[in-house]
Amino acid sequence: MEERVKQIKQQLSAHNYKLTPQREATVRVLLENEEDHLSAEDVYLLVKEKAPEIGLATVYRTLELLSDLQIIHKLNFGDGVTRYEFRQEGAEHHHHHLLCLNCGAVDEIMEDLLTPIEKKVETEFDFQIVDHHLTFHGICHRCKNQVKSQHTDPKKIVVNSKVT
Repeated sequence: MEERVKQIKQQLSAHNYKLTPQREATVRVLLENEEDHLSAEDVYLLVKEKAPEIGLATVYRTLELLSDLQIIHKLNFGDGVTRYEFRQEGAEHHHHHLLCLNCGAVDEIMEDLLTPIEKKVETEFDFQIVDHHLTFHGICHRCKNQVKSQHTDPKKIVVNSKVT
């Protein structure tokens, strides 16, 4: 983690920003919870435990700065909540996500599955692709296995209070 904090400090410095104690606390919370796709409010509550003097506006500004500098990505899974995750070092594109409509779990697909489609779009539409985001919506393996263990029809999984 210390190496990553050092890299982020260098990235900020390259753009004439400092890694203030408040920014560092925010970065550390994001690093400690890297797999959780935290919202700004989630980050704030966790940072507040480490730095009680920090305000919500400071956390929002830090997240915006880190996003503007492409250190982190903003994610939206269609529920109106912006979440954040670190940009993968050396990755050409953002990775993909699997969003469970039953339990809300978010799993990641680290390989880029869209390279052939991108090439086709660039060629056929003369369109230069900078990045893409792909989220698959469905039922995760955990929920499917739970339904199987309860001997319930998997086609009747409850999604957002509706039977699908």
